Amino acid sequence: MDTFSEDMDHDQRIFRGFANIQTEIMSVLAVGTVAFDDIETPFGKREKALGGSATYITMAARFMCDDVKLVAVVGNDFPDEYVDVMRSRRIDLQGLEVEADGLTFAWGGKYHYDLNNRDTLYTDLNVLSSFNPVLPDSYQTSRIVCLGNLDPGVQDSVMRQVENPSMVLCDTMNFWIEHTPDSLKDLLGKVDCLVINDSEARELSGVPNLVMAARMIKSLGPEVLIIKKGEHGALMFAGDTIFSVPAFPLEDIQDPTGAGDAFMGGFAGYLSGCRDINLDALKRALVYGSVVASYTVEQFGPEGLYELTRSEIENRIDAFRDLTTIPMSSVETIDSSS
Repeated sequence: MDTFSEDMDHDQRIFRGFANIQTEIMSVLAVGTVAFDDIETPFGKREKALGGSATYITMAARFMCDDVKLVAVVGNDFPDEYVDVMRSRRIDLQGLEVEADGLTFAWGGKYHYDLNNRDTLYTDLNVLSSFNPVLPDSYQTSRIVCLGNLDPGVQDSVMRQVENPSMVLCDTMNFWIEHTPDSLKDLLGKVDCLVINDSEARELSGVPNLVMAARMIKSLGPEVLIIKKGEHGALMFAGDTIFSVPAFPLEDIQDPTGAGDAFMGGFAGYLSGCRDINLDALKRALVYGSVVASYTVEQFGPEGLYELTRSEIENRIDAFRDLTTIPMSSVETIDSSS
């Protein structure tokens, strides 16, 4: 993997980014889950909705990348309808394994009015319990790799199958932090970017302050750390730079399931089209990921991404820019000393 470096210029720390310059859009590989989700929120419910981290990542990455590859496993109960949904969105499904004698991974959750809180009703691993992904040959040269939430040992096995990727992004969760700390820390020494939420950052670092937590986590290996804060946006730590984006204010939120994975997909998809993955590119990718995630929560499951267009994304990015612009022109003020 390429690495980040820093240089000093007129006493300003400059984040130089990856050295490689791209001449074409890079491929995005997403390894994770494809699942059935039973979702209940105060605004409705869905049963056996299409879900899973790899689903959301690829559905979000496709808006900026024409070469999006998915690696996951499903059972014999997975409907052709869902396969068609993904294939019709130009997602390469060569890496979607079907276990003829198994059932698809299934999850059920119930959200409260505070949509940051949910109860997990059940988790049926099914075919996921023995998932050992083997990448097709055409996947092994993927340039941007998104490791969705899986056992760190499985994530590591995927990394060993990819030839010199330009950037590896990784997600994890409390379960792996608590039950596989050694293999997770070993993995973090090999990835470029870790994407986790604020509670996971505090648990992984053992400290409550997110800035301090970020410094401790980055010392484990990842040059870039993104901490998701739900309705409060996200923080990115890259080099010595801290960059913050708010969540886009929405009147109608139906279902937050998969928003974090869609964020990663949008982030990776944007970077796939950048000639140079430097600090400015990472900042823009963070905004792009936030905007794509905002469309995800407006409908149930990944439905908000089905008919979404690039122009709609660009329009919301313009609105996002207006939302966050700070006027820097001089303003006449009253002299308090007079």
